[in-house]
Amino acid sequence: MSFFMNKVFGAILGTLLFGFFVIEVSHHLYPNPKGHGEHAEAMGYPVPGMEAGHGGGETDAPVEIDLPTLLASADVAAGEAQFRACASCHNDAPGAGAKVGPNLYGIVGRPVAHEAGFNYSGAMSAHGGDWTFEELFSFLEDPSGAVPGTAMSFRGVRRASARADLIAYLNSRSDNPLPLPAPTAAPAQDAADAVEGAMEDHAPTEEAGDH
Repeated sequence: MSFFMNKVFGAILGTLLFGFFVIEVSHHLYPNPKGHGEHAEAMGYPVPGMEAGHGGGETDAPVEIDLPTLLASADVAAGEAQFRACASCHNDAPGAGAKVGPNLYGIVGRPVAHEAGFNYSGAMSAHGGDWTFEELFSFLEDPSGAVPGTAMSFRGVRRASARADLIAYLNSRSDNPLPLPAPTAAPAQDAADAVEGAMEDHAPTEEAGDH
């Protein structure tokens, strides 16, 4: 009799242990969203950029680029080095005439598509306005985006500080260089590099002016 009862108790105990094992495993595999001891956790998957405590749709504010501050700390010599790649299509000396692209001497501040006798694209001729510091800064980043339909194949200079260097050099190539706009903060090249450090720097490989 005792042997038989031991078998019964053993079977009951084994069944209970197996039941506890199944429950424990299920808690790990299927957490209870309402909470269940130390295994409770939120359901679903985390979305990058979304954290608890923030309403939906909130994103980091875009970084503002202060062009006057960049120009105040621009390196004219670095801009001249960049322009060597542009020289295959542009002159930058007074009276030198056009190449594939127009002469860029005195370009800063002059009207867009101004050079008499040069065959500008229809898009550039219709663009209008002047080559201000701001206009050149935008155009040199993405020429085809700034002037859709331009004949230029130049892809642009992505790094903001490099564009400022090139514009500072172009401004120096003039009988009357324009005064740089007053910076809104003290020049800080380190800060500019920190803002632009993650952006891919594509040095100009062709023309840098209007077409």
